[in-house]
Amino acid sequence: MSTKQRMNSSNTGKHKEQASLLDYFKTWPLFLLPQHFLSSLIHRFMQIKNVAFKNQQISQFIKLFNVNMTESLHQDINQFIDFNHFFTRQLKADARIDRTADNELCCPVDGAISEIGNINDEQLMQAKGHHFNLSDLLAGQQSLVNIFRDGSFTTIYLSPKDYHRIHMPIDGTLQEMFHVPGKLFGVNRASVKTIPRLFARNERVISIFDTPAGSMALIQVGAIFVSSIETSWQGVITPPRKKSVQSWQYQDEKKISKFEEMGRFNMGSTVILLFSKGSIEWDTNLQPNTPVQLGQRLAHLSRKS
Repeated sequence: MSTKQRMNSSNTGKHKEQASLLDYFKTWPLFLLPQHFLSSLIHRFMQIKNVAFKNQQISQFIKLFNVNMTESLHQDINQFIDFNHFFTRQLKADARIDRTADNELCCPVDGAISEIGNINDEQLMQAKGHHFNLSDLLAGQQSLVNIFRDGSFTTIYLSPKDYHRIHMPIDGTLQEMFHVPGKLFGVNRASVKTIPRLFARNERVISIFDTPAGSMALIQVGAIFVSSIETSWQGVITPPRKKSVQSWQYQDEKKISKFEEMGRFNMGSTVILLFSKGSIEWDTNLQPNTPVQLGQRLAHLSRKS
Protein backbone atom coordinates (compact mmCIF):
# COMPACT_ATOMS: atom_id res chain seq x y z
CA MET A 1 0.00 0.00 0.00
CA SER A 2 1.44 3.40 -0.95
CA THR A 3 1.76 6.28 1.51
CA LYS A 4 -1.06 8.18 -0.22
CA GLN A 5 -3.36 5.15 -0.17
CA ARG A 6 -2.65 4.50 3.49
CA MET A 7 -3.35 8.13 4.40
CA ASN A 8 -6.62 8.10 2.49
CA SER A 9 -7.59 4.90 4.31
CA SER A 10 -6.72 6.53 7.62
CA ASN A 11 -8.82 9.59 6.88
CA THR A 12 -11.89 7.63 5.87
CA GLY A 13 -11.60 5.27 8.82
CA LYS A 14 -12.36 2.15 6.78
CA HIS A 15 -9.78 0.17 8.73
CA LYS A 16 -11.43 0.84 12.10
CA GLU A 17 -13.85 -1.49 13.79
CA GLN A 18 -17.33 -0.25 14.64
CA ALA A 19 -18.02 0.60 18.29
CA SER A 20 -19.84 -2.23 20.07
CA LEU A 21 -22.65 -2.10 22.62
CA LEU A 22 -20.07 -3.10 25.23
CA ASP A 23 -17.97 -0.05 24.31
CA TYR A 24 -20.95 2.19 25.07
CA PHE A 25 -21.60 0.42 28.38
CA LYS A 26 -17.96 1.00 29.32
CA THR A 27 -18.04 4.71 28.59
CA TRP A 28 -21.47 6.03 29.59
CA PRO A 29 -20.58 6.13 33.35
CA LEU A 30 -17.83 8.65 32.50
CA PHE A 31 -20.53 11.24 31.84
CA LEU A 32 -21.85 10.78 35.40
CA LEU A 33 -18.60 10.67 37.36
CA PRO A 34 -17.16 13.78 39.06
CA GLN A 35 -14.10 13.62 36.81
CA HIS A 36 -12.03 16.45 38.28
CA PHE A 37 -12.81 15.53 41.87
CA LEU A 38 -11.72 11.93 41.31
CA SER A 39 -8.55 13.07 39.55
CA SER A 40 -7.75 15.33 42.51
CA LEU A 41 -8.12 12.37 44.84
CA ILE A 42 -5.80 10.31 42.65
CA HIS A 43 -3.28 13.15 42.73
CA ARG A 44 -3.21 12.96 46.54
CA PHE A 45 -3.20 9.17 46.55
CA MET A 46 -0.16 9.02 44.27
CA GLN A 47 1.84 11.16 46.71
CA ILE A 48 1.21 9.10 49.86
CA LYS A 49 4.62 8.29 51.32
CA ASN A 50 3.64 5.65 53.86
CA VAL A 51 6.07 2.85 53.02
CA ALA A 52 3.75 -0.13 53.56
CA PHE A 53 0.86 1.51 51.68
CA LYS A 54 2.79 2.76 48.66
CA ASN A 55 4.77 -0.50 48.34
CA GLN A 56 1.56 -2.53 48.33
CA GLN A 57 0.01 -0.32 45.65
CA ILE A 58 3.15 -0.43 43.49
CA SER A 59 3.41 -4.22 43.79
CA GLN A 60 -0.24 -4.73 42.85
CA PHE A 61 0.08 -2.33 39.90
CA ILE A 62 3.14 -4.15 38.57
CA LYS A 63 1.30 -7.49 38.70
CA LEU A 64 -1.99 -6.16 37.32
CA PHE A 65 -0.44 -4.44 34.29
CA ASN A 66 2.60 -6.71 33.84
CA VAL A 67 5.03 -3.78 34.09
CA ASN A 68 8.53 -4.60 32.81
CA MET A 69 10.65 -3.47 35.75
CA THR A 70 13.89 -4.80 34.24
CA GLU A 71 14.00 -1.61 32.14
CA SER A 72 13.62 0.67 35.16
CA LEU A 73 16.66 2.51 36.50
CA HIS A 74 15.44 1.62 40.00
CA GLN A 75 14.01 -1.90 40.32
CA ASP A 76 13.64 -2.07 44.10
CA ILE A 77 10.22 -0.54 44.86
CA ASN A 78 11.58 0.76 48.16
CA GLN A 79 13.57 3.29 46.15
CA PHE A 80 10.38 5.07 45.06
CA ILE A 81 9.25 7.58 47.69
CA ASP A 82 5.65 7.37 46.51
CA PHE A 83 3.49 5.84 43.77
CA ASN A 84 3.94 8.88 41.53
CA HIS A 85 7.73 8.47 41.46
CA PHE A 86 7.22 4.84 40.47
CA PHE A 87 4.71 5.72 37.77
CA THR A 88 6.98 8.34 36.21
CA ARG A 89 10.05 6.15 36.74
CA GLN A 90 13.23 6.77 34.80
CA LEU A 91 14.48 4.00 32.52
CA LYS A 92 18.01 2.68 32.19
CA ALA A 93 20.14 4.69 29.77
CA ASP A 94 20.20 1.86 27.22
CA ALA A 95 16.54 0.86 27.59
CA ARG A 96 15.52 3.38 24.91
CA ILE A 97 17.77 4.93 22.29
CA ASP A 98 17.14 7.21 19.35
CA ARG A 99 17.12 4.88 16.34
CA THR A 100 16.47 7.54 13.71
CA ALA A 101 18.52 9.52 11.20
CA ASP A 102 18.83 13.31 11.26
CA ASN A 103 16.03 13.71 8.69
CA GLU A 104 13.58 11.44 10.57
CA LEU A 105 11.15 11.87 13.45
CA CYS A 106 11.54 9.60 16.46
CA CYS A 107 8.54 8.41 18.45
CA PRO A 108 8.16 10.62 21.56
CA VAL A 109 6.62 7.96 23.83
CA ASP A 110 5.92 4.29 24.45
CA GLY A 111 2.35 3.46 23.49
CA ALA A 112 0.15 2.50 20.54
CA ILE A 113 -0.96 4.44 17.48
CA SER A 114 -4.60 5.43 17.83
CA GLU A 115 -4.81 7.24 14.48
CA ILE A 116 -2.30 8.51 11.94
CA GLY A 117 -2.68 10.32 8.65
CA ASN A 118 -3.56 13.64 7.06
CA ILE A 119 -5.70 16.48 8.37
CA ASN A 120 -8.54 16.95 5.90
CA ASP A 121 -8.85 20.75 5.82
CA GLU A 122 -9.58 21.13 9.56
CA GLN A 123 -10.88 17.62 10.27
CA LEU A 124 -8.88 14.99 12.17
CA MET A 125 -9.88 11.35 12.41
CA GLN A 126 -10.65 10.10 15.91
CA ALA A 127 -12.24 6.75 15.05
CA LYS A 128 -14.77 5.29 12.64
CA GLY A 129 -17.69 7.72 12.54
CA HIS A 130 -15.90 10.30 14.70
CA HIS A 131 -13.89 13.33 13.62
CA PHE A 132 -12.92 16.42 15.53
CA ASN A 133 -12.07 19.95 14.44
CA LEU A 134 -8.61 21.47 14.41
CA SER A 135 -9.92 24.78 15.73
CA ASP A 136 -11.57 23.05 18.70
CA LEU A 137 -8.41 21.05 19.44
CA LEU A 138 -6.28 24.22 19.34
CA ALA A 139 -8.68 26.23 21.52
CA GLY A 140 -9.68 28.55 18.69
CA GLN A 141 -6.15 29.83 18.02
CA GLN A 142 -6.75 30.75 14.38
CA SER A 143 -3.08 31.46 13.61
CA LEU A 144 -2.26 27.87 14.59
CA VAL A 145 -5.24 26.49 12.68
CA ASN A 146 -3.90 28.18 9.55
CA ILE A 147 -0.48 26.60 10.09
CA PHE A 148 -1.72 23.03 10.53
CA ARG A 149 -4.70 22.99 8.14
CA ASP A 150 -4.32 20.09 5.65
CA GLY A 151 -1.24 18.98 7.58
CA SER A 152 -0.28 15.67 9.20
CA PHE A 153 -1.20 14.22 12.59
CA THR A 154 -0.84 11.19 14.76
CA THR A 155 -2.48 10.27 18.06
CA ILE A 156 -0.58 7.94 20.42
CA TYR A 157 -2.21 6.30 23.44
CA LEU A 158 -0.16 5.53 26.55
CA SER A 159 -1.50 2.61 28.57
CA PRO A 160 -0.94 2.36 32.35
CA LYS A 161 2.04 -0.02 31.95
CA ASP A 162 3.91 2.27 29.56
CA TYR A 163 6.84 4.60 30.24
CA HIS A 164 5.21 7.97 30.94
CA ARG A 165 7.90 10.48 30.15
CA ILE A 166 7.57 12.33 26.85
CA HIS A 167 10.58 13.12 24.66
CA MET A 168 11.11 15.39 21.68
CA PRO A 169 10.59 13.73 18.27
CA ILE A 170 12.81 16.34 16.58
CA ASP A 171 15.01 19.29 17.53
CA GLY A 172 12.77 22.21 18.43
CA THR A 173 12.69 25.75 19.76
CA LEU A 174 9.74 26.40 22.05
CA GLN A 175 7.51 29.23 20.82
CA GLU A 176 4.38 29.14 22.99
CA MET A 177 2.29 26.92 25.23
CA PHE A 178 -1.39 26.76 26.13
CA HIS A 179 -3.24 25.03 28.93
CA VAL A 180 -6.82 24.35 27.83
CA PRO A 181 -9.27 23.35 30.59
CA GLY A 182 -11.81 20.67 29.77
CA LYS A 183 -13.35 17.33 30.60
CA LEU A 184 -11.42 14.28 31.73
CA PHE A 185 -13.03 11.46 29.76
CA GLY A 186 -11.08 8.23 29.44
CA VAL A 187 -8.95 7.94 26.31
CA ASN A 188 -8.86 4.15 25.87
CA ARG A 189 -10.13 2.44 22.72
CA ALA A 190 -13.72 2.21 23.92
CA SER A 191 -13.85 5.93 24.73
CA VAL A 192 -12.22 6.93 21.45
CA LYS A 193 -14.80 4.93 19.48
CA THR A 194 -17.85 6.25 21.36
CA ILE A 195 -17.30 9.79 22.73
CA PRO A 196 -17.60 12.46 20.01
CA ARG A 197 -14.82 15.10 19.81
CA LEU A 198 -13.06 13.44 22.73
CA PHE A 199 -9.62 15.03 22.30
CA ALA A 200 -11.08 18.49 21.68
CA ARG A 201 -13.16 18.23 24.87
CA ASN A 202 -10.56 16.94 27.32
CA GLU A 203 -8.11 19.08 29.25
CA ARG A 204 -4.81 19.46 27.39
CA VAL A 205 -1.46 21.23 27.24
CA ILE A 206 -0.44 22.43 23.77
CA SER A 207 3.24 23.18 23.11
CA ILE A 208 4.29 24.82 19.82
CA PHE A 209 7.82 24.40 18.49
CA ASP A 210 9.80 25.66 15.54
CA THR A 211 11.61 22.64 14.07
CA PRO A 212 13.56 21.63 10.93
CA ALA A 213 10.18 20.36 9.64
CA GLY A 214 8.53 23.72 10.32
CA SER A 215 5.97 24.23 13.07
CA MET A 216 5.10 21.29 15.32
CA ALA A 217 2.40 21.03 17.97
CA LEU A 218 2.88 18.47 20.72
CA ILE A 219 -0.36 18.09 22.67
CA GLN A 220 -0.58 16.32 26.03
CA VAL A 221 -4.21 15.24 26.50
CA GLY A 222 -5.52 14.68 30.01
CA ALA A 223 -7.94 11.92 30.97
CA ILE A 224 -9.86 10.47 33.92
CA PHE A 225 -7.46 9.82 36.82
CA VAL A 226 -4.62 11.71 35.08
CA SER A 227 -3.63 13.62 38.18
CA SER A 228 -1.01 15.90 36.64
CA ILE A 229 0.57 17.09 33.39
CA GLU A 230 3.97 18.75 33.43
CA THR A 231 6.69 20.04 31.10
CA SER A 232 10.44 20.23 31.62
CA TRP A 233 10.52 24.04 31.24
CA GLN A 234 7.42 25.03 33.23
CA GLY A 235 7.07 22.23 35.75
CA VAL A 236 3.59 21.08 36.80
CA ILE A 237 0.94 22.76 34.64
CA THR A 238 -2.07 21.07 36.19
CA PRO A 239 -3.17 20.88 38.96
CA PRO A 240 -4.38 23.39 39.93
CA ARG A 241 -6.97 23.41 37.17
CA LYS A 242 -8.00 26.77 35.73
CA LYS A 243 -11.34 27.71 34.24
CA SER A 244 -9.98 29.60 31.23
CA VAL A 245 -7.23 29.08 28.68
CA GLN A 246 -3.77 29.99 30.00
CA SER A 247 -0.97 30.92 27.60
CA TRP A 248 2.79 31.39 27.78
CA GLN A 249 4.99 33.03 25.15
CA TYR A 250 8.72 32.23 24.98
CA GLN A 251 11.22 34.69 23.54
CA ASP A 252 14.43 33.40 25.12
CA GLU A 253 15.30 30.58 22.71
CA LYS A 254 14.22 27.54 24.72
CA LYS A 255 15.82 24.89 22.53
CA ILE A 256 15.12 21.22 23.21
CA SER A 257 17.08 18.55 21.40
CA LYS A 258 15.66 15.52 19.69
CA PHE A 259 15.07 12.65 22.15
CA GLU A 260 15.43 15.01 25.14
CA GLU A 261 12.71 14.71 27.79
CA MET A 262 10.12 17.48 27.47
CA GLY A 263 7.30 16.43 29.79
CA ARG A 264 5.43 13.66 31.54
CA PHE A 265 2.02 12.36 32.56
CA ASN A 266 1.31 11.44 36.16
CA MET A 267 -0.97 8.58 35.05
CA GLY A 268 -1.57 7.48 31.47
CA SER A 269 -3.09 9.42 28.62
CA THR A 270 -2.53 10.51 25.00
CA VAL A 271 -0.09 12.56 22.91
CA ILE A 272 -1.08 14.21 19.62
CA LEU A 273 1.50 15.47 17.11
CA LEU A 274 0.64 18.03 14.41
CA PHE A 275 2.78 19.12 11.45
CA SER A 276 2.07 21.51 8.59
CA LYS A 277 1.10 20.39 5.11
CA GLY A 278 3.82 18.59 3.15
CA SER A 279 6.45 18.81 5.88
CA ILE A 280 6.69 15.10 6.80
CA GLU A 281 5.74 11.67 5.52
CA TRP A 282 4.64 9.05 8.05
CA ASP A 283 6.30 5.64 8.03
CA THR A 284 4.13 3.36 5.91
CA ASN A 285 4.35 0.55 8.49
CA LEU A 286 2.40 2.55 11.06
CA GLN A 287 -1.31 1.78 11.36
CA PRO A 288 -3.94 2.29 14.08
CA ASN A 289 -3.34 -0.08 17.03
CA THR A 290 0.34 -0.52 16.08
CA PRO A 291 2.52 -0.61 19.24
CA VAL A 292 5.28 1.99 19.17
CA GLN A 293 8.29 2.65 21.36
CA LEU A 294 10.23 5.74 22.26
CA GLY A 295 13.06 6.29 19.78
CA GLN A 296 11.71 4.33 16.81
CA ARG A 297 11.14 6.05 13.47
CA LEU A 298 7.73 7.67 12.96
CA ALA A 299 8.33 9.70 9.80
CA HIS A 300 10.88 11.37 7.61
CA LEU A 301 11.08 14.99 6.65
CA SER A 302 9.88 15.74 3.16
CA ARG A 303 12.11 17.37 0.55
CA LYS A 304 10.01 20.51 0.99
CA SER A 305 11.10 20.69 4.62
